[in-house]
Amino acid sequence: MSSPETGATTGTRQLLRHFLAALAYRTQKALRGAPPGFGDFRVAANVRTPHELVWHMTGVIGYARTMLHGGAFAPARLAAFPDEVARFHDTLAALHADFGNPSLEAAISDERFLQGPLADAMTHAGQLAMLRRLAGSPVASEDFIKAAIDTANVGPEQPDPVAPDAWWRPDRPPPAPRPGDPYDDGG
Repeated sequence: MSSPETGATTGTRQLLRHFLAALAYRTQKALRGAPPGFGDFRVAANVRTPHELVWHMTGVIGYARTMLHGGAFAPARLAAFPDEVARFHDTLAALHADFGNPSLEAAISDERFLQGPLADAMTHAGQLAMLRRLAGSPVASEDFIKAAIDTANVGPEQPDPVAPDAWWRPDRPPPAPRPGDPYDDGG
């Protein structure tokens, strides 16, 4: 949606663009330093592998673009996991640019973008982090409020955590929560 008076991107579109940057950050956090073969790690029958999850994430972000451009989007699965990850970020960048284009009118509201494809993709970023833990290579927890997320950066090159949890070590479980402890969503 755009502001008819100025043609500027609305506040909700700016927020959606920031959400896409957070999605890129969390996806790369879950993938950075993954062990060899992680893309094909299957925890159980009928559970998506990381490769299949990223392919699906590309599909839902591409589907979101159809709400702005029409048509359909059903990407074929790429053979190499790194290529799938690159395509995901390219598709994310295209939607990020779409949200920055005030002349594009959408078939759905910004709220529907958030509750539908964008929330779906963020759920899958969390699943990637959980699969890392199940694969024996957990992702360090951090305070995401302090994360260095740049709204303009939806690419694969994401910064390292600026506020990793001091207690975290990959060789031991997290401490039991205590009343008043901040919520941790490190995967």
